[in-house]
Amino acid sequence: MSARRSVRRFLMASGAAVLMTGPVQAGEGLAPKPDAPWAKPDAAALEAWQDRRFGMFIHWGPCVVGDVRISWSRGGPISIEDYDQLYKKLEAPKFDSEAWVAAAKAAGMKYIVFTSKHHDGFSMWDTKQSDYKVMNAPLGRDVVKELSEACRREGMPLGLYYSVCDWHHPDFPRTSPFGATRRETSDMPAYRRYLEAQVTELIENYGPLQCLWFDVPQDFNRKMGWENVKFVRGLQPDILINNRAGGNAGDFATPEQKIGGFDMEHPWETCMTVARGWSWRSKDETKPLKKCLQSLVQAAGGNGNFLFNVGPRPDGTIEPEHLERLREMGGWMKSHGESIYATRGGPYMPAKHLASTRKGNTIYLHILDWPEEVLSLPPLPAKVRSSRLLTGGEVSLKQSDTGLEIRIAKEDRKAIDTIVALEIDRPAMEFEPIPVKSLNVPITEGKKGTASSVRNIHGNVTRYSANSALDGRDNTRWTTELGDKSAWMEVDLGKEMSFDRAAILVSGPTGERFALEYRKGKEWVVFHEGKDIEPGFDIRFDPITARFVRLNILESSREPSVSEFQLFAPKSKD
Repeated sequence: MSARRSVRRFLMASGAAVLMTGPVQAGEGLAPKPDAPWAKPDAAALEAWQDRRFGMFIHWGPCVVGDVRISWSRGGPISIEDYDQLYKKLEAPKFDSEAWVAAAKAAGMKYIVFTSKHHDGFSMWDTKQSDYKVMNAPLGRDVVKELSEACRREGMPLGLYYSVCDWHHPDFPRTSPFGATRRETSDMPAYRRYLEAQVTELIENYGPLQCLWFDVPQDFNRKMGWENVKFVRGLQPDILINNRAGGNAGDFATPEQKIGGFDMEHPWETCMTVARGWSWRSKDETKPLKKCLQSLVQAAGGNGNFLFNVGPRPDGTIEPEHLERLREMGGWMKSHGESIYATRGGPYMPAKHLASTRKGNTIYLHILDWPEEVLSLPPLPAKVRSSRLLTGGEVSLKQSDTGLEIRIAKEDRKAIDTIVALEIDRPAMEFEPIPVKSLNVPITEGKKGTASSVRNIHGNVTRYSANSALDGRDNTRWTTELGDKSAWMEVDLGKEMSFDRAAILVSGPTGERFALEYRKGKEWVVFHEGKDIEPGFDIRFDPITARFVRLNILESSREPSVSEFQLFAPKSKD
């Protein structure tokens, strides 16, 4: 049945922001919507998508047979000519769409988004618009068709990722490496016709879809972005569209490799990887379960969705270690999913040690860290009728006009998430957001930073300065100038201060070699060195006292980009 005629409501929507250290709201990256019915998301589809909360992102393409990054390696570590021939080796004899869907279900995921076409321009379906497609690879199977059919059989909503840019197509103005090279000749109107023809195929032949997940709209401004939205809604009125159609036009924001900030007005969805990169590479390490689960919880606590990415291997199967991580997450969701599915964020706004979700007359407190023996929270404008420890054990709760005090025995505290369910005397959605003071705030927050290299955009270096990695907001960042793959950023703490923990927030791996250093007299002393700053980097060490501290990227495969560089004072032993 044509999706153009379909009135079926699938789901989707939500995305963007910060971790929860500043007042920035998730939806600030969305462009103002035109005053037209097609510009607004279908309310039922949006609500259903938010109820699902947890989805699987799948990045797969010819890049896996070369053991290189998807699209971005084209013209970089591998020549354009060699990259464009990788598809001739894509055999994937064990590709099984049913197994992918089963893995998502085992993880407790409620929808899937698949990369139908990445920036390299290779189509993973039987498109009639190009010969650069999966049907001409040794695999010779319509991956999108098989996945859409498997999803339909299992009742799993499917969304499709489609890159707005196309570095392979001769009519698109940019090409590799990184889309930073301008073609001598191009034809943007012709490329727009190509884009619309492919999008029509995807929606009409494989829909109805939960969403169309656009990406990297190079040379697409706000007007063109809303034209993309209008065109897509003309094909399927209830489809949801992310904010990467061009000029931030779309329905929901998409913070990448970081958790969005608390926002009850603007929907958002964090996309994050289970390993280092978006597509499979043999050397990538799997993230620990704690990082994976706490990211999911923090997203729900901020009122966002969590789209968790896996990259199938060259043979078409998902990495066994990734499958094990998904099964672990699924086991946790089976026991504690009531605190995630169909909830909304709050009423307590997220802090480093706490997230909260709510539905009906229940508030779920997700305690992610126990910096103190007693968890103290601001007053709740409702009477708590009962409390229970969803993760097992006993909870002691004291409610007064000054706040809530929660005590849980150490043996009942969980290393990842201790969940307290509060039954209250009124609907939990009635409350305005309640700020929570973060404990153990970084001593670097708000301090002065300098850097050896800063990205210069039309004369503006402030946007990517070192100070942007010290502002407590992980939607800002320090980024080096194009081509600078070794650089340092330094923080002046204002006076000598002690610290025993460092955390570095990056959207993707930064640095093949790096060092953390402090200044002693005129010399820089290394107190930690390593390879690859992975998302979620957090280390502890013997206390150090210094005024000046430096993150030194010694060698990197790409320009370093750091959202936050954080140092923490030792915890009090009182």
